[in-house]
Amino acid sequence: MVQNSFISLISQEENRDAVEFQVLSWTNKIRRLTSHLELHKKDYSSQRGPCKILGKRQRLLSYLSKKNRVLYKYLIN
Repeated sequence: MVQNSFISLISQEENRDAVEFQVLSWTNKIRRLTSHLELHKKDYSSQRGPCKILGKRQRLLSYLSKKNRVLYKYLIN
């Protein structure tokens, strides 16, 4: 996928503090937690985590949209 190649490109540069890398890593974490919650519907203690992560990712995306609009559109697609 495009995201996997993008992650490998960023990780090769050793630029893990970049906003793009953080957004992609939070997205992967959200996917993992979502799949966990689909299997374990009554795991109420784990439901707060994805809400916090979604908020953090949204704040990073809004920062990125103000900083670099082209990269933001690339990440969204």
